[in-house]
Amino acid sequence: MARYGPVTTDTSTVALGLAQIRVGNSPAYIAHTEPVLSSTHSMGAMASTKFTGTTDWWKLESGFPLEEDLTIATREGAQLECVFKEIKPLNLAYAYGIATSTSGEYSSAHSGEIALGGRTSPDYIRMEAYYTFHNGTNTMTIIFPRAQMISTVEIDLQAEDAAGVPVTFESKNASSDSTGGDSCWDSKPLGRIYFQ
Repeated sequence: MARYGPVTTDTSTVALGLAQIRVGNSPAYIAHTEPVLSSTHSMGAMASTKFTGTTDWWKLESGFPLEEDLTIATREGAQLECVFKEIKPLNLAYAYGIATSTSGEYSSAHSGEIALGGRTSPDYIRMEAYYTFHNGTNTMTIIFPRAQMISTVEIDLQAEDAAGVPVTFESKNASSDSTGGDSCWDSKPLGRIYFQ
């Protein structure tokens, strides 16, 4: 007997599991549309990873009773929400909007300092969410070439579960229209989702 309904057409496209979140220097890699960050840029273990492409719509209506004639996008955004498990200086620096340099200030897992107070606009960073499909071959990479991490930092310590810190990466305009942007992003100013 034939099956009915939404039968799977390609099992290799089913996503199960979390993406690896990689963070790097935005200015250094702004001219690259391909994934450039490696596993050494990973924030480590995650409790959740969620991409959201937001769009605000305006609708033209006419007649009586009113009927819709046209829909136009008026605002677009892209963000990635995640909860990281590894509570270390580098990850907390990112959460506080500090784009660390190569100085190694936050390179140790168990020593360093995150200053509290005096927060300003978060620094620009590059974020790549690298997801490997279950076949171990195909990948999907969400690239924010010029992002800011927006978060209210919460470290919820539990008696019998690992603490997780929720943060949100917001993609910002990376086109040549923006200071710090590049023309390679002119047709995709918020980044791209790249499949291999």
